[in-house]
Amino acid sequence: MSYYYGFPQYVSVGEKRAKAEKKLKQLRKKNPGIQPIVLEGSAIAKTWWGKEWNKNLERYADYSNRIDRGRSYVRHGAVLDLKIKPGQVEALVQGSRSKPYAVSISIDPIPRKNWTEIKQSCKGRMDSLKKLIAGEFPKALGDVFTRQGNGLFPVPKEIHFECSCPDWASMCKHVAATLYGVGARLDQDPNLFFVLRKVDINDLITETVKESKKELLSKAKKKTSRVIENESGLSDMFGIDFGEGDAPGTVKDSTPKIKKTVPRKQAIRKTVSNTPGKRKNRKLTDTTKIEKIIRSRRIGISVSELIKTSGMEAQKVRNIVFQLKSRKKIESIARGIYQWVK
Repeated sequence: MSYYYGFPQYVSVGEKRAKAEKKLKQLRKKNPGIQPIVLEGSAIAKTWWGKEWNKNLERYADYSNRIDRGRSYVRHGAVLDLKIKPGQVEALVQGSRSKPYAVSISIDPIPRKNWTEIKQSCKGRMDSLKKLIAGEFPKALGDVFTRQGNGLFPVPKEIHFECSCPDWASMCKHVAATLYGVGARLDQDPNLFFVLRKVDINDLITETVKESKKELLSKAKKKTSRVIENESGLSDMFGIDFGEGDAPGTVKDSTPKIKKTVPRKQAIRKTVSNTPGKRKNRKLTDTTKIEKIIRSRRIGISVSELIKTSGMEAQKVRNIVFQLKSRKKIESIARGIYQWVK
């Protein structure tokens, strides 16, 4: 960078954006899986989770005078790569030098006491994962989630960061840009917020589901002695998403069941037919695996959780999800959340 009278030469936003785009093309040749922050329009975040993440950073005096330094960097595409992992954010941010700066941010998990209180506050109020992801929940819950010190969002003392730049400031503009980049990434997949904070998103609706089962069954005028084995019927009847497991308070069927026996010859033939003479198509096997996982989640599942649960490569999972969506076997119920089409 050139300097005049001790001050850095002015570089226009257009020049900064062009420089970032050029570097991004170079990086993509070496690493096709790079994940830049690309904004649509001037707003850094548009969804409830992204907006509240940024508001949380801006409300603390520790950050209020420094966090703004990162806004322009995000807007002109300087965050070339940003990945969110459990308790960790890794990013590459283009600065004044030709080589991007490496930013690492670690965030402490939500304290167990705080998480317990938050789950208790959600009890009886959160009956849909879809609404939770979309930020469509009672205002009282929004206040619980965003309260300072013991809400869902981290406080400054829980955020630790490093940058490879020579800036002496405790929060440089590259770190600030990365923090804003997290808000933009949560717009695409709000479930990443819970990954970052190392908590299970399903915990916030589990208690509500259990209570709903008890309430519905207690109001029933006639109690059957047979267990409702298929909860989807009860779900359709009362319009509520049920989780896994038997409904509390139900009595299992005491009717003796006759175990079907298979003739020996038939069993042998079945065993032989299942023995692979030729290797099955790997792609079909992977697709079936993903289908089973999605079918088992009545309240939907995110792509990131699909990758984690299946143990398959991220790109392969995304390709299968795209194919299933094209064939209209699954549908998107929120950004990055998919559900099997009934």
